Amino acid sequence: MLPPFAFGSPLLEVLWADGVLVAFALIAWLVRFAMGYFRRRLEKRPRAARVPQLLLRCLSGPIFLLIIFQGIILSLSSLSYLEPWRYYLGRVAVTLAIIFVTYGLARSLQLLLDWYLHHVKVRQSLSRLVQRITLLFVYLVGLLILLDYLGIPISPLIAGLGIGGLAVALALQPTLTNFFAGTQIVSDRLVHVGDYIELDGGAAGYVVDIGWRSTRIRTTFNNLMIIPNSRMVDSIITNYHGPSMELAVIVESGVSYSSDLTQVEEVSLAVAREVIEELPEAVKTREPWFGFDEFGDSNINFWVWLYARDRISSFRVKSELIKRLHARFVREGITINYPVRMLTYEDSKSKKHPFPPEMPPAD
Repeated sequence: MLPPFAFGSPLLEVLWADGVLVAFALIAWLVRFAMGYFRRRLEKRPRAARVPQLLLRCLSGPIFLLIIFQGIILSLSSLSYLEPWRYYLGRVAVTLAIIFVTYGLARSLQLLLDWYLHHVKVRQSLSRLVQRITLLFVYLVGLLILLDYLGIPISPLIAGLGIGGLAVALALQPTLTNFFAGTQIVSDRLVHVGDYIELDGGAAGYVVDIGWRSTRIRTTFNNLMIIPNSRMVDSIITNYHGPSMELAVIVESGVSYSSDLTQVEEVSLAVAREVIEELPEAVKTREPWFGFDEFGDSNINFWVWLYARDRISSFRVKSELIKRLHARFVREGITINYPVRMLTYEDSKSKKHPFPPEMPPAD
């Protein structure tokens, strides 16, 4: 809209247009300065949230450019000799607004995804793939909105994209299944790189890498096992690094029925405390447990329970506990029976014969 005093005075129109441009430039600079000021204030706080800082950093540029270009278009629209072009200038203003909003949204999502995927320790290649797909989707939506505003029919384009996307999805169904399964593993934080896991099928080892198609596990035999992400999601996973790396070690055994059970308990706890004190793989802050379990066929069964630092340490702790229990039982004269079954027969003299003595046996 032209100012009332500008009609018939080209010089006043130019001065008014320059004033509008300067005012918008000043507003853009103030907005950018304020966003930078608040961002620096947040960065000085050690416990400040990271997300607002990222948003202020990535949105300051697009907002600054949007205000500047809107000021340029408004200043041009205030000139009377550009009145025939005012409609097109308005269209350009809306077009630039759509472009800068799309760019700002894409940049914000890119930085937020980069922060989140880095926070959950996702492989760099997978992080880049997720970011590119997200950016492509945002730019595609922005392009469709822009085409619709410019009057270009987008229904055929959407239909074509839908049919083409369906064909691609059907062709790449196994790959897409593994990809979305990988994103689910990452987002749900089921496992992390470096965790020792075991699947219900028996596969176990350290997680080396979580890719967009498969997860790589280094087994205890130092072999690399590649498992599709879809199998990982459908399997029951035991993560030995969660909720803590400490792992219970249980040794089950049995002693003869003639044994002194109080002595067995004292000896077993003494050996367990000795293992905890001498082995660096054992957890020092937890006391061992002991309990009798059942009357077995050959022995009275019991268990000894203590903790190891992690899954690998549990093998050493369990082996050492079994070895020392056996040696101590031998010294103390405590017997662990082999499988034994005692059969008791009734005395034949006290049992009445089913037939009378005078009856001859049947031919």
